[in-house]
Amino acid sequence: MDDKELTRLHKRLAKRPAGEFHYPEIYGSGWDDLWIGDKVRFGREFLEAVRAGRLPGAEDTGRKKGRGRVYRWKGD
Repeated sequence: MDDKELTRLHKRLAKRPAGEFHYPEIYGSGWDDLWIGDKVRFGREFLEAVRAGRLPGAEDTGRKKGRGRVYRWKGD
């Protein structure tokens, strides 16, 4: 995941209240139109970025529910 995409995602997160979320909510419009292979790849890249601390304020809860992995946004 490049820095431009990380910046875009961080801006989207910053507009949200603190709490749990799924990656497709942050990705934005167009998620449902993506090919399943791209969804898997993008989801994995997001998980790796969160775990590496590249999206400050976001953390992996280690749980899955409903639409997939659950993340927590603590805010900036």
